[in-house]
Amino acid sequence: MNKWILAAGTLSALTLAVHVFAGGPDVHNPMLALAGAFPDVLKTFISVMWHAVTVILAIDSVALLLATRYSRPQKALVWLVCCQYVAFAALFVFYGAFHLGSLLLMPQWIVFLLISGLAIAGLRASPERPQP
Repeated sequence: MNKWILAAGTLSALTLAVHVFAGGPDVHNPMLALAGAFPDVLKTFISVMWHAVTVILAIDSVALLLATRYSRPQKALVWLVCCQYVAFAALFVFYGAFHLGSLLLMPQWIVFLLISGLAIAGLRASPERPQP
């Protein structure tokens, strides 16, 4: 079992839990309350996008945890998740820097880069195995 990738998968699952249990009341619900005058279609888009992120975090957490056990798809799973998480981090950095003037108001980029770093460290620690 790859302990680096296990740490990345566990941190990803914890991020999912924070998104669901803290982010829902702190972000999703207030967005819906502020969108009171918006057309129903826009309010629905807010919820769809929120829950889409939830699904992506769940799938990526499972992918990383599977990568700890199965060497054959490990590299592909880890790189797919890392690409998504680095892209998420870039979005948080860009919007934080240029729209908010601070990277600290939305520090989610830190956890996405940390997860990616742990997962890549896990790939580097894994011996190359010949693929049939």
